[in-house]
Amino acid sequence: MASSLNSILLPGYLTPFKENLFNPNGSLSSSLISTDLIQRSQLVSDHKGLTSSSWNAKTPVLAHASVCVSKSMRWWEKTLKPNMIEINSGQEFVDTLSNAGDRLVIVDFYSPSCGGCKALHPKICQLAESNPEAVFLQVNYEELKPMCQSLHVHVLPFFRFYRGHEGKVCSFSCTVATIKKFKDALLKYKPDGCNLGPAKGLEESELLALASIGQISYNSPLKSTEDDLVIKKMNPSSKNLLPA
Repeated sequence: MASSLNSILLPGYLTPFKENLFNPNGSLSSSLISTDLIQRSQLVSDHKGLTSSSWNAKTPVLAHASVCVSKSMRWWEKTLKPNMIEINSGQEFVDTLSNAGDRLVIVDFYSPSCGGCKALHPKICQLAESNPEAVFLQVNYEELKPMCQSLHVHVLPFFRFYRGHEGKVCSFSCTVATIKKFKDALLKYKPDGCNLGPAKGLEESELLALASIGQISYNSPLKSTEDDLVIKKMNPSSKNLLPA
């Protein structure tokens, strides 16, 4: 009987119990057998379905699966085109608009949890590919919520178009069903080759709003002018230092 019991022992777990299954007189101990069987039953239950090769790989396998699921949910990173830029800060947003020249800049405000944004994303990628001269900025609402709220973005998906010295030329919300609105704006505001000045970017009020919440570093030209006037009043002779 001892032989039949030993035949189902799990390797490395019950070896210490093998010699203790017998009483001093050589008979089997019913209490020890009971305890032994309970322990073996628990071990078999805990590791049910695991092969010997994966016996110690339970945690790494689960962690790997978790990473795969998380990555597969990042739909906003799929099928991006070279002219689609992910914005990571308020300062980067302002600088990118200011350095765009006369190119058409389309700002796409989205949220990873927005179903409409997810459905529209492949269409926007296709339009970006067919309009390589335009710049598409991707703004994650969840990661840049203070900036988006300061710019009065309260509905998603939401788009703003900027063009050269004109600055913001239009803004609207649309879905897959109303994608024609986006296509019409894209056709209407394509650069016409007439660059009359540097890119305007955000409005003065928008820049001040972002600066007030610490999103960007910005000194208002108007404030600088007022400071110059105060200095002139305090030191009238300083006007002689100004160029004619």
